[in-house]
Amino acid sequence: MSKIIIYQCFPRWLTNYVTVRVPNGAKAINGCGTFAGITAKALKGIQELGATHVWYTGIIRHATAELNTPSITKGQAGSPYAITDYYDVDPDLAVHPDKRMAEFEALVTRTHKAGLKVIIDFVPNHVSREYKSQCRPAGVADLGEHDHPEWAFSPLNNFYYIPGEAFSPSFNIDGYHEYPAKVTGNDCFNAHPSVNDWYETVKLNYGVHYMGGGEKQFDPIPDTWRKMCDILLFWAGKGIDAFRVDMAHMVPVEFFDWAIHRVRAAFPNVQFIAEIYDPGIYRQYIAAGFDYLYDKVGMYDYLRAITSRDYSAEGITYQWQATGDILDHMLYFLENHDEQRIASGFFCGSGRAAEPAMIVAATLGTNPVMIYSGQEVGEKGMDVEGFSGIDGRTTIFDYWGVKSIQAWANEGKFDGAKLDDEQRELRSFYCKLLQIAKSSSAIGEGKMYDLEYAQGEGFNRQQQFAFLRKHNKETLLIVVNFDDHQVDVPVTIPTDAFIYLQMDEKLSVHAEDLLTGKTYEGPLMASMPFRITLPAWTGAILRLQ
Repeated sequence: MSKIIIYQCFPRWLTNYVTVRVPNGAKAINGCGTFAGITAKALKGIQELGATHVWYTGIIRHATAELNTPSITKGQAGSPYAITDYYDVDPDLAVHPDKRMAEFEALVTRTHKAGLKVIIDFVPNHVSREYKSQCRPAGVADLGEHDHPEWAFSPLNNFYYIPGEAFSPSFNIDGYHEYPAKVTGNDCFNAHPSVNDWYETVKLNYGVHYMGGGEKQFDPIPDTWRKMCDILLFWAGKGIDAFRVDMAHMVPVEFFDWAIHRVRAAFPNVQFIAEIYDPGIYRQYIAAGFDYLYDKVGMYDYLRAITSRDYSAEGITYQWQATGDILDHMLYFLENHDEQRIASGFFCGSGRAAEPAMIVAATLGTNPVMIYSGQEVGEKGMDVEGFSGIDGRTTIFDYWGVKSIQAWANEGKFDGAKLDDEQRELRSFYCKLLQIAKSSSAIGEGKMYDLEYAQGEGFNRQQQFAFLRKHNKETLLIVVNFDDHQVDVPVTIPTDAFIYLQMDEKLSVHAEDLLTGKTYEGPLMASMPFRITLPAWTGAILRLQ
């Protein structure tokens, strides 16, 4: 059973080789990647990282400054989460816009042929203020087409309304009129959202009367449920293997329980990944059918804090224990489009400094791990792209050429020839780590034993973390060093570990570090620590023989 390893990428900039970078520049100036640009060579390069799935972000058609009202569009390229047509793909990503769906379908086929599965976003909580589907199947009513806008709430409506008031945000807008105002996507139930609200979106109505005490009117099934389930079935029919569900916790779990079962009745192998930030409802969403949940407010936040030298490494134990009963369902990551880049000045300034955190994320459990395109080559996210300023993130709102990705892509050769030595070394680390995670049965299927509590003198629990993974005859000892200098680490393996993992104590074992090839000899006994030397910001995955 292979561990799931997700590679998230934006086609908009993954294959954009234009080196002109004008802040707020139009597509004609700054360029844009395409579906066709993601060739077999590109997919081979992604597969070299150990990826099993590719999350293509920004696929479904969304608002852009060129085709929609600029004053309510974020950036020239627009937010990929302000959907304007659930049944269409972004024409910016097509070589021939009139054949855009065929070009996307060809990308799905190429991806599958490369042995990779396809993930796209499902954005169920909100749509663009200018949503209008031109590509919906014949006989399918559009969202809001039969709404009664004079009603603030009704389960018959697809949107929430503010009767008697026009949309008038707290900042100036030109060229857009909305009456009555619809409720803004981040649950802003007034007609005057601020620039910090999701003002470019409107919230979908799943039958929850938020202004009426949160009453749930789910019988009969609300109209929005049926429309959104049909959209999922449409994309599953295109060969999509999994959906990353945007802001899932803002949509009632009852809808997912109803819809996921219907999708799986037609497409049994489709998986669902929830972006979710409320640990108190994690288990409800798993029970509703979600395969995996973001572990952002737990493991991500903690690993980031250790890397930034704020927290102690021993706290990793608490983080995994907090979700111990559902650990197999937690998706670990250190970067995605919402978070700041590791190498940015807002995180730790160096991709190499997060190697120990990445080792933990990739090997602690059998659960999936994800990396974000550019992470593997130390992308800093420190450009001033336009709508997205210097914030440590790679823009999702602007047309832009990402220098580190361009260095790897090398104008379509995808050979990394233009990477510098540091980028090349970092990518090599990610290739080794994720291939190990993908191929190791101990990591993909095995048990984990946290060794942190058992460590004694000479082991700095503030800066080092250790654990065992075992499946059948494969035993791995994994030790990481978050410190900024080299350390000699004595690792104690308690008697309980030998019993739990059914290991035999031996006076001498041979151990090979799968990351570096370095070998160690030492005891595998409860009475004698196993010693290992770790340089700054590194770790070892030792196969014990």
